[in-house]
Amino acid sequence: MNASPENPDGPAPTPAAPTLPAGDGEIPHPVPPSPEVLTAEAQAGTAGAAGARGRLGAVALVIGGIVSLQFGSSVAVLLFPRAGALGVVTLRLVVASLVLLVVCRPRLRGYTRGDWATVLAFGVALAGMNSLFYQAIDRIPLGAAVTLEFLGPLILSVATSRRLLSLVWAALALGGVVLLGREGFDGLNLTGAAFALTAGGLWAAYILLSARTGARFPRADGLAVAMTVAALLSLPFGIVSAGTALLDPVTVGLGAAVALMSSVLPYTLELLALRKLPAAGFAVMMSLEPAVAATAGFLVLHQALGWAEVAAIGLVVIASVGAVRSAGSGGH
Repeated sequence: MNASPENPDGPAPTPAAPTLPAGDGEIPHPVPPSPEVLTAEAQAGTAGAAGARGRLGAVALVIGGIVSLQFGSSVAVLLFPRAGALGVVTLRLVVASLVLLVVCRPRLRGYTRGDWATVLAFGVALAGMNSLFYQAIDRIPLGAAVTLEFLGPLILSVATSRRLLSLVWAALALGGVVLLGREGFDGLNLTGAAFALTAGGLWAAYILLSARTGARFPRADGLAVAMTVAALLSLPFGIVSAGTALLDPVTVGLGAAVALMSSVLPYTLELLALRKLPAAGFAVMMSLEPAVAATAGFLVLHQALGWAEVAAIGLVVIASVGAVRSAGSGGH
């Protein structure tokens, strides 16, 4: 007999919901990821790829700046008989500042006192580094001058790095630059050596101040202002040293080429690169400077390369590559 709804023993059980029979061997469909998860994964992959491309792009900027600077320096050597070392420096800085002011048209309002202190110090470093280095190569061979000057950024790379491996790359780079300049240390002029060492200290200051200027000023505005400061500082010395030679059309034309190759292009590329590379990795990459200088001297000035110079180029290239890979790994 069927139980009635009024059955005192309780209500009748509710029938179970119908189920669909699963087919033999059928695998349940996985739950698809949400749009938020897909978006996060895509953004993470894009950020990683963009970071790698950014580091490679920064390395390319540094190498391009080094090549431009050293080939520009080869042209500058040809100008020494015309305008002297201080005259060439003045032409470089004045023409470079004019080009940057026209191209960048930097905004001069809205900056703090700290911003102005940074960019003024950057300009002083630019003027001093260029003037002292040209005074050095007027007294001692180029290889020796570059070797001594490089000690500045090399010490910076060791002082600012938190990795033991950086000491290895720095030591390897130092061995390369010493080997490259070994023939230039015989009978070294002490005044020229002092100029080169001081220029190296200002080179290290340039690396730090360039990074800080790039962080405080948009685009290349800070570089344009700093280059103008450097030009104004060097102008009196250039006029006293070179006089009317600075007005010679051929000298001015060659000076403009030197300015573009040795100041405008390399400093702009380095400033942009320092926004992506740490100061330690950038400083050790500067070990390519003497190697590229030797190559430029061979191609432009017909200075022969011996086995020692070729070996030195190999050492500094290995050190630079190692420094970049270490910087990219992000370890401490």
